[in-house]
Amino acid sequence: MTGLIFHIQRFSVNDGPGIRTTVFLKGCPLHCRWCHNPESISTGKQLLLREDRCIQCGDCSSVCPNGAISKTDGKFLTDRDQCLSCGTCQDACFAEAREIVGREMTVEDVLLEVEKDRVFYDQSGGGVTFSGGEPLYQHQFLHALLSASKRKNLHTTVDTTGYTSPEILERLRDFVDLFLYDLKTLDDDCHREFTGVSNRLILENLERLIQWGRRVIVRIPLIPGVNDDSVSIRNMGAFVRDLGAVSEIHLLPYHTTGSEKYRRLGMEYGFSETLSSDRVKVVVNELERYVNIVSTGG
Repeated sequence: MTGLIFHIQRFSVNDGPGIRTTVFLKGCPLHCRWCHNPESISTGKQLLLREDRCIQCGDCSSVCPNGAISKTDGKFLTDRDQCLSCGTCQDACFAEAREIVGREMTVEDVLLEVEKDRVFYDQSGGGVTFSGGEPLYQHQFLHALLSASKRKNLHTTVDTTGYTSPEILERLRDFVDLFLYDLKTLDDDCHREFTGVSNRLILENLERLIQWGRRVIVRIPLIPGVNDDSVSIRNMGAFVRDLGAVSEIHLLPYHTTGSEKYRRLGMEYGFSETLSSDRVKVVVNELERYVNIVSTGG
């Protein structure tokens, strides 16, 4: 079995306990306007262009099997509608201006990378985290990854939006030691506007995980103009408190570090709000009224 991976991050300290390796799976049913990993949304491979590295040698154009790269006004331009994301141009570009995002990997390929740092997991209480995108979007591959990880006695964490069928969640639950669960807003209309999907299934699945006795840490991405007002924060704090089994919230303040990726992928970045550090401190103080532990940044 294979799946599509777009990044494997070693020595991760913000995606669960201890030192971890985070495996990022491609594909997500949500389209959050503020997403800082736009390469995670598509279920297929994508061409990422670093135009500042291009030396205009033309090697990419000469090898492109679909004629997607042509010279216009002295520059080599790529027609993304014609591009197959086959990787031929990446192989020809010694300036490393072209990169295909997304790599087919087997379960064995992934676990081979993960196990390179086992000594650090053992010393720190870490393990492997599966993230995305939405890792449950490739649920069969994720199930195989989790099963193999538990056979190797690795601590497993899944970072999820919770937007999946209850049947898929139930099939995976016993292989997951910790769920990092995104909670963006309780307002369904707001959730639909900014992510493209309803939050009803997400909230129901969160309650299911609690009923099943699974360990959950709620993650709240703090987004200016979306959920950073006091009413929204108080409502989410009260909701988490009333779940009865979640004592920890990770607050993830909005940032723009992923905005350059949109241009390199030929995508438009549709969010430009700002968030002050003072506002983050106020939100932390408000959430501490509802749960015992509130940390910033995971």
